[in-house]
Amino acid sequence: MGRIMEWAARGNHLGGLPRKMVIMAVGAFAKAVVALNTTSVHNANTLIRLVRSRPPGVPLITVSNHMSTLDDPLLWGFKGFPVFDANLARWVLAAEDICFKNVLLSYFFRLGKCIPITRGAGIYQEHMNEALERLSDGAWLHTFPEGKVFQEDSPIRRLKWGTASLIVRSPVKPIVLPIVHHGFQEVMPENKFFGRRPPFPLCSKRINITVGEPIEFDLPKLKQMAISMTRDLSSPTTDLPSSSPYGLDETAKRCLYTTISGRLQTAMEHLRTFGKGFLKM
Repeated sequence: MGRIMEWAARGNHLGGLPRKMVIMAVGAFAKAVVALNTTSVHNANTLIRLVRSRPPGVPLITVSNHMSTLDDPLLWGFKGFPVFDANLARWVLAAEDICFKNVLLSYFFRLGKCIPITRGAGIYQEHMNEALERLSDGAWLHTFPEGKVFQEDSPIRRLKWGTASLIVRSPVKPIVLPIVHHGFQEVMPENKFFGRRPPFPLCSKRINITVGEPIEFDLPKLKQMAISMTRDLSSPTTDLPSSSPYGLDETAKRCLYTTISGRLQTAMEHLRTFGKGFLKM
């Protein structure tokens, strides 16, 4: 299967004007919604610094929990964030069945730097290669590794392997930054009106965004550990190819992705616990 409307996602499409218009319009929407709610952001400067001035050519992967269909773009609507700059704007993995239902939606979300992902199609689907190309360009990519919206106030769930695979396979080692938020589930609840989402975001809610510190992954060491741990084991899977450019067999790759996902989950859960302390004030 080819890439959906990839031409619309290119920065030079019609001179870049449609992208700039969409990014500015969505940014204004995010700013307005966040301003109509009580929003607190902890450690915002770390995120802003990495978006604006990380080393040239070094990609940034941000990961967060997923509490509503509006987490992106509302996450970036807080005061001081450069939400109107199309060059600095994140790329984001977006569910194909929600954001790419028809031609009009596909065009809009492509202009908004969204990469369609088919849930259940595995971590080696074609659009994951597109995400790797953006990382190769040194871009910023945001992911929701829980894989779907969860509006319950509960611990971070077991993460899907997609983000871990991007960290491992990225042509340039990325900076990995965890973010955890709370409150967007009240701004856009899933079952507010007769079992459906409200037609517009709600206001006068309390939003809390907690930005962590970059997580360091010693990938050579982690790969070697995965090989050692699985040397005498065999666990075939239909999702992972039999050959690997990283010197790992199927079982070792599963172990490596599980280890990285576990570290991400732990870091996100620590942020969630930390952020809950501010909600009680």
